[in-house]
Amino acid sequence: MANVTVVGAQWGDEGKGKIVDWLSERADIVARFQGGHNAGHTLVIDGKVYKLSLLPSGIVRGGKLSVIGNGVVLDPWHLVVEIAKLRDQGVDISPDNLMIAENAPLILPIHGELDRARENQNSVAKIGTTGRGIGPAYEDKVGRRAIRVADLADETTLEARVDRLMGHHDALRRGLGIEPIDRAALLDALRAIAPQVLPYAKPVWKVLNEARRAGKRILFEGAQGALLDIDFGTYPFVTSSNVIAGQAATGTGLGPGAIDFVLGIVKAYTTRVGEGPFPAELHDDDGERLGARGHEFGTVTGRKRRCGWFDAVLVRQTCATSGVSGIALTKLDVLDGFKTLKICVGYDLDGVRLDYLPTAADLQARCKPIYEEMEGWDDNTAGARSWAQLPGAAIKYVRRIEELIQCPVALLSTSPERDDTILVTDPFAD
Repeated sequence: MANVTVVGAQWGDEGKGKIVDWLSERADIVARFQGGHNAGHTLVIDGKVYKLSLLPSGIVRGGKLSVIGNGVVLDPWHLVVEIAKLRDQGVDISPDNLMIAENAPLILPIHGELDRARENQNSVAKIGTTGRGIGPAYEDKVGRRAIRVADLADETTLEARVDRLMGHHDALRRGLGIEPIDRAALLDALRAIAPQVLPYAKPVWKVLNEARRAGKRILFEGAQGALLDIDFGTYPFVTSSNVIAGQAATGTGLGPGAIDFVLGIVKAYTTRVGEGPFPAELHDDDGERLGARGHEFGTVTGRKRRCGWFDAVLVRQTCATSGVSGIALTKLDVLDGFKTLKICVGYDLDGVRLDYLPTAADLQARCKPIYEEMEGWDDNTAGARSWAQLPGAAIKYVRRIEELIQCPVALLSTSPERDDTILVTDPFAD
């Protein structure tokens, strides 16, 4: 059976939650493979709104196994709160349908404190983090001092991990003017949360490999977008994990051969939250109109998103680095009513035309968009479920995007509702 990886192909907020939820009907397992609770997914199902930031989108569907892989950094306190909120909305969550990798590293309160203290330093350029401790938790993971889910089950190991952590963090905290870690309080908090987390802990790599051999369909769910990837994003204004599709294998314990189709989620225009370069950003009425029509505010932070025209250069680049098989184009309906649309087809860097975004931050900041104009449409595309329901100009716009990014459209989303989707190529087709 085919397995599908879903990744954001811009700066996040592309509508992955709806697409993953829509695809999960065809899947047996939905697995998150990176990020933390800094990436929000909003699902609208039969008029009911679900807001997720850590749990896989498949959790709202009955009969599916949802998995949080080892590539995710897990805030156990947030996990408990998010589970409780969804249960209040009638969603059944138990160890029967939710599994957490035993080797997933934990986000602790000290990580959030460090994250916020760094971001508030006036002498350092802001990265635009959510302040939820994601970056510091990943630092501890690669620094070999993280506390992992399995450590919660063993008191001796837990204390040793906390002591190692304190040896590093207390020095940092002194430099930032933060009080030293209260060892007893931290251990007490971990002991208290452990019984609420450990029932979900499993060897995810083993379960997923067995499921694959049994012919189960697995849907790998990424968070954020490829332009926030720690290696291939607009560094340093990026997240602290690999976001591109290759991480689906590393972040769950399955080999790369398990991935049969990579679906890149792409918004019909471009948005970004936080700091960093954005060549096609608009500072005019068109930008305000895109933001208002698209309800462009972050699910997690509530921050207003920066808006701009579709940037084909960036999406072509992310489709290459993630090996995207086909894209899901979302929010086409937001463009309804624009008389003229623009697509960024290249960059002007000090008089030189580029067909890619350069790596150096100073060069990225100097890139100016080169636009191609297209005719807009007055008809309504919202809720369309077939090509025949789309205006001719909208179809031309979609086809031009395919040409420019060198990747076909597999799905077209025309509203937040689950069924307002045009299927061109089924990613799960064998």
